[in-house]
Amino acid sequence: MTTKELELFALDIRTEIVKAIAKKGGGHIGGSLTIADLLAVLYGNVMRYDPKVPDWEGRDFLISSKGHAGPALYAALALKGFFPMEWLQKLNIEGTTLPGHCDRLKVPGIDATTGSLGQGASIAAGIALGLKKQHKDGQYVYCITGDGESAEGQVWEAAAFAGHFHLSNLIFFLDWNKKQIDGTNDEVMSLMDPMKKYSAFGWYTMCVNGADVSEIENAISYAKHNCGGRPIFIALDVVKGSGVPCIEEVENNHCIGVPPALAEKALSQLEEHRRKLVEE
Repeated sequence: MTTKELELFALDIRTEIVKAIAKKGGGHIGGSLTIADLLAVLYGNVMRYDPKVPDWEGRDFLISSKGHAGPALYAALALKGFFPMEWLQKLNIEGTTLPGHCDRLKVPGIDATTGSLGQGASIAAGIALGLKKQHKDGQYVYCITGDGESAEGQVWEAAAFAGHFHLSNLIFFLDWNKKQIDGTNDEVMSLMDPMKKYSAFGWYTMCVNGADVSEIENAISYAKHNCGGRPIFIALDVVKGSGVPCIEEVENNHCIGVPPALAEKALSQLEEHRRKLVEE
């Protein structure tokens, strides 16, 4: 996909996130919107997968350790044909196939059930080691972690594990949006410098604009060729609610109600962005 096509794909993901969460009346919208550009890059140009065979043995794996970003992954998966778009309108309601958090047993294309923060990081490291032992060097494991989640000790146990075993087929992305459910990171638990932390555990580290598809794609490619046998950590420096100004402006936008008026405004802003992008 071209850069413009990736940007349009990210807009589609954001649009479906807003629609699905608004239909429910609210949910984890802030941290779902922030990873739309990353997902557009991964599912648009980077990952190997087959929507018709979600458990294809030759696929790359994607683990969202921040399981509450399920609405974002579901939107990307539906847009890529893993399941019908109509499923998105039943997000997190009784009897749904799309729970609020990622569920491997219910959702085609989801590689790990997550939601208990920190566990996805360990799962991703374990899969990466398993692929290494099977000499499947062409397959990658991509893991999305949250900055609030990074207060969990299990994240750092996984980081030490991956560094020790030189898991160069493992890429962690940090959704570095500076906020969590109880306030800012600095108020709740300072993350300090994540690049220095991961580097100390033996990782190759980078920091990019998490709202720029070109920067994200270039960083992934560059890191794969220059990591020197180390696992890769890429921090996505981004504003929570990225891409939808009226959501960005909500002070505590981790998990909020999305009434019809707010949803209408958000969708209008996304449509205006699309119009300008198409006209460029």
